Amino acid sequence: MSKIKNQKSKVGEVSIDYVARLANLPLTSAEKKTFAKQLGDVLGYFSKLSEVDTAKVEPTGHITGLTNVVRGDQTAPSITQQEALSNAPRTYNVFFEVEAIFEEQS
Repeated sequence: MSKIKNQKSKVGEVSIDYVARLANLPLTSAEKKTFAKQLGDVLGYFSKLSEVDTAKVEPTGHITGLTNVVRGDQTAPSITQQEALSNAPRTYNVFFEVEAIFEEQS
């Protein structure tokens, strides 16, 4: 239990601010305090994994045993470029034309 308490104490305002900034979340002081406790709880549970004896466990990437499960590329008939563009509301030369999704920043 002392490991969990130590882990909880390692989660502070700095790491909560960092995670909030990565997630683009504006947090109040109360929310930061709540999330610090919750994050500490999660990290505490993960620290319990270090107590498990894995000396005789072989490392694995997956448990299915399957290898090379992707199919080979196969060509097949398709529609022409003109057919693909024929139902488009707008085209530009030989491309689909769509509304801009990025805004210009100055």
